[in-house]
Amino acid sequence: IPMYSHTTLGTNNVTRAAAFYDRLMAILGHERFFFDAETGIGYGDLKGEQFWIVAPFDGERATAGNGVHIAFLTQDRATVEAFHEAALEEGGEDEGQPGLRAQYHPNYYGAYVRDPEGNKLQAVCHKAE
Repeated sequence: IPMYSHTTLGTNNVTRAAAFYDRLMAILGHERFFFDAETGIGYGDLKGEQFWIVAPFDGERATAGNGVHIAFLTQDRATVEAFHEAALEEGGEDEGQPGLRAQYHPNYYGAYVRDPEGNKLQAVCHKAE
């Protein structure tokens, strides 16, 4: 049984978020299955794991959580690097260049970015090169 049904992040600009996440999710192999410029966007599998970026339901401003990040699993290190590069090209901010993080385990290869709303994201590969 998978651990998660879905993960949701807030945005204050759905259209801007779609441009950012469409490129990143394509690199990771996840398709967009929902888009509404007023409410949000969804990626993944309609009957499986999903990733959502939405305008907050309460109508308040979306904010990034301190100490929170979402790590996307990749199959190889090249995908980690492509994820990081694309995020920066799409207006994201660098939070950690692609590289080994041996403090986690010898093959932990990851990169960290922030999306345009300040949400922290990571791409990670656990496989040996």
